[in-house]
Amino acid sequence: EELDIRYEYHEHPPAPTVEAALEHWKDLDSTHCKNLFFRNHKGNRHYLVIIDYRQVLDIHDLEKRLRQGKLSFASERRLKKYLGLTPGSVTPFGLINDRENHVYVFLDENLRQAERISFHPCINTASLVLPMDDFIRFLDHTGNKWEFTRLYNSRGKRRIEIPAAGE
Repeated sequence: EELDIRYEYHEHPPAPTVEAALEHWKDLDSTHCKNLFFRNHKGNRHYLVIIDYRQVLDIHDLEKRLRQGKLSFASERRLKKYLGLTPGSVTPFGLINDRENHVYVFLDENLRQAERISFHPCINTASLVLPMDDFIRFLDHTGNKWEFTRLYNSRGKRRIEIPAAGE
């Protein structure tokens, strides 16, 4: 409320994966995202990657740019520790639980053009739809570092399919 963020709240049955959420998203006028929580090979850095659900993450390119070695999905324990979330409910709204601003956020550059964007509100039985500028205000308010960057490759380089269960 203090940020004056406009949003729509839509309840639906549990949707722990993008595939399960598709049925509930059909009437929502927004860009729907998959949210992936990674750790570096040492386990001392964590990244929340936000990408349009229809895209395929180019994880090798991201690994090269980060120079952090191989990225892997963070464990359930790490997800709980840093974002206060459980698998199947990964969302940028979990950043409110990251009081030390440990998690770095990457948003796919193409999301910059989205008028409205949608995510789970820390549980997978609802979706929040909000204007992109309000979402950016939320990100700024968290204090976590974030950036728009290219997260998928459309020029035919090797790409990695992210399993839906990793959402």
